[in-house]
Amino acid sequence: MGLLNDFKKFALRGNVMDLAVAVIIGAAFSKIINSLVEDILMPPIGKVLGGMDFSNLYTPISSSVPTGLALGEARKLGPVIAWGNFVTIAINFLIVAFCIFMVIRLLSRFQKKEEAKPTLPPEPSKSEVLLTEIRDLLRTR
Repeated sequence: MGLLNDFKKFALRGNVMDLAVAVIIGAAFSKIINSLVEDILMPPIGKVLGGMDFSNLYTPISSSVPTGLALGEARKLGPVIAWGNFVTIAINFLIVAFCIFMVIRLLSRFQKKEEAKPTLPPEPSKSEVLLTEIRDLLRTR
């Protein structure tokens, strides 16, 4: 039972729960970013660059792989460097990194605003007030 209780304490600590929530939200956010890049950003970029489809850009390593095939077909014939896919993933990374930067920047601004508020010292308790009066009376004697 000790092992089970220790695991329960570990799993229910605040940091572990926060991390689990962050991983789940991150996975969902990753799908959104992938769709943004693949479905919205890359098609216009490809059109501007002459109708290029970045997902099918590759460089064959083997002489048995002709150029001009779809990436899936080229991979069946031999090894290829799928650099178009790499470019798409790199753009995904940059967008995710920028979004995370903006969120952290926003959170740090909120924290600075909260820290900037002056905090008043707490009112002394009744016993502190009485002790201060007693001290002052003893000084005057």
